[in-house]
Amino acid sequence: MRNTAALKMLFHDRASALGSIAGVVAIVFLVGQQLAIFFGLLSFTSSLADNSAADIWILSKKSDNLNSSGTLPMAYRDRAAGLRGIQWVEPLVLSGALYKRRDGNTQAVQVVGVRYPRLAGGPNRFFLAGPEALGDGEGITVDRLDLPALGRPSIGDVVELNGRRVRIKAVTDGLQGFAGSQVFTGLENARAVTGMPVDRCTDLLVKAVPGVPIEGLIDLLKRVLPRTEVFSTQNLSRSTRLYILRNTGIGVSFGFTTLIGAAVGFIIIALTMYTNVLNKSRDYAMLRALGARKRDVFVIVFLQSLYVAAIGILSGFFLLAAFLSGTRGSSLPTGMPVGAAATIAAGTLLLCLAGSVLAMRRAAKAEPAGAFR
Repeated sequence: MRNTAALKMLFHDRASALGSIAGVVAIVFLVGQQLAIFFGLLSFTSSLADNSAADIWILSKKSDNLNSSGTLPMAYRDRAAGLRGIQWVEPLVLSGALYKRRDGNTQAVQVVGVRYPRLAGGPNRFFLAGPEALGDGEGITVDRLDLPALGRPSIGDVVELNGRRVRIKAVTDGLQGFAGSQVFTGLENARAVTGMPVDRCTDLLVKAVPGVPIEGLIDLLKRVLPRTEVFSTQNLSRSTRLYILRNTGIGVSFGFTTLIGAAVGFIIIALTMYTNVLNKSRDYAMLRALGARKRDVFVIVFLQSLYVAAIGILSGFFLLAAFLSGTRGSSLPTGMPVGAAATIAAGTLLLCLAGSVLAMRRAAKAEPAGAFR
């Protein structure tokens, strides 16, 4: 009986019901959209580590993120490679450079030098050509999403990096970095472009033998190479993301926007639910006159808020899924972990119930005599 009464009373005034549902959709979509972009940007900050295929990273002393490492002597590679439990160790060069477009304009890029043929830390998704493009001394890659910013170059074009002529040999697919366009090239070419000595690198990537405990191997590397910082790939990724959050305004900006979206939806829900009850005061009084208890009236309004939440959450996630699908493969970074989606749904439900508290209290005050006024 209460379920039927709740549905009939909710949709008797369709405008009010749709207003409440619109508030829920606003919460889910606006909050979800901001969080999706936020998680997408965070994935850019640590994409190099996340796609590296390495288990452990060795950085210079006092480095705590991907972009802060100094240089390491290549002799460290030989020391690490001789340890039991290590499958391979590969050097990596990471540095900024100026890319000169064909029209003469320049663009800041991040040069990533990797060693062929393993390409540890290098590109793993290609749009045009493939990894063999990095097998010579002058080949570089550019990313499909960065082509407009780089002057729309083509395969085979000769461009300049820090004044050095290089040739575009491949186009990667969605391998952008937070610090700018990522340009992959061979290790020696990266040294020549960035001016790094041949006996230095910025990072060492380590792959453990299957079955060897990573934490134990990290402790061993710290003892053998005490003038370095040693991270598991997961910890380096997490540390890099935390560094970006602490030292940029990205967290505050998206957090504020998310709160605004939630507040707008909450206000819409609270006002429309309260107005709906206010307009139906006589109906609730009639229910009381027919024998309904205050608890029954309270439950009816509570059920209405649940129906509004369910319809709004489903509709909001449908729009959010369309947004994520539309931005997949675009220059707008988006991502939504399953846990974040569940949190949005649970948070929205709580906001719906909180927004309907005033309406519940107003409906519970209905007296039987009100039906005859």
